[in-house]
Amino acid sequence: MTAVTLGPDGTYSHRAARTIADEVAFRPSVTAIVDAVASGEFDRGVVPVENSIEGSVTESLDAVADHEVAVVREIVTPIRHALLARGPDFELVASHSQALAQCRKFLEAEYPEATLEAVASTAKGVERAREDPAVAAIGHPANADDELAVLAEDVQDRTSNATRFFAIAPEADASPAGGKTSLVIYPRTNHPGLLLAILEPFADRDINLTRVESRPSGKRLGDYVFHLDLEGGLYEDRTRAAVAEVESLVEDGWVRRLGSYDVEHVVE
Repeated sequence: MTAVTLGPDGTYSHRAARTIADEVAFRPSVTAIVDAVASGEFDRGVVPVENSIEGSVTESLDAVADHEVAVVREIVTPIRHALLARGPDFELVASHSQALAQCRKFLEAEYPEATLEAVASTAKGVERAREDPAVAAIGHPANADDELAVLAEDVQDRTSNATRFFAIAPEADASPAGGKTSLVIYPRTNHPGLLLAILEPFADRDINLTRVESRPSGKRLGDYVFHLDLEGGLYEDRTRAAVAEVESLVEDGWVRRLGSYDVEHVVE
């Protein structure tokens, strides 16, 4: 099986994708990955969803809400950032915007004069550093080689830094089995107490919500889509009952069951 994720070789997404597939293909954006899976071009895709420091990856949330896909696994991997360059004399640090943000304190303290440049992925930053001695990169230390040295390791602001990835599949592969479930809810209305009414069916059944997030629907100002992750599988009577109650509350909108799944922690 081939999984599609953010490239090129060496991204954290690539490392996560290797845990579910022998072969990995690349696309330049999260939206392109989700579209490739929804269209049936690939059986699996891997997209970053949330970082413990910088929070949710909004492009991923919007893409799974806009496409007919399922979540079949969650992959959690620690993020170990290193500063890589051809030598100590550089003027610019290139990396993904989230990686730069995750190392903000280190960069401000050690390289306050360096220009920071956001690129499409950590691996793209590594490519630039390998080509240009005036450029350093933030990326996994395994990206070092004969041309590119590790100037500093574990430069992330917090040692607990980790990222959640969703392994996505075509909608037909959604499963009720697993310890967690993800939902996307579009009420198509807004009134006082709406969010409370959506959350109460889960609280009433002792179902823990591990993430609640709102995203603009894109239809009009003040109109939102809600993303919920919960501890419980759709195979459970209590989970199905809670979701059914929410569906009755938002009958003018919709509830998308992205599926239930288990969590895999990957350390490398």
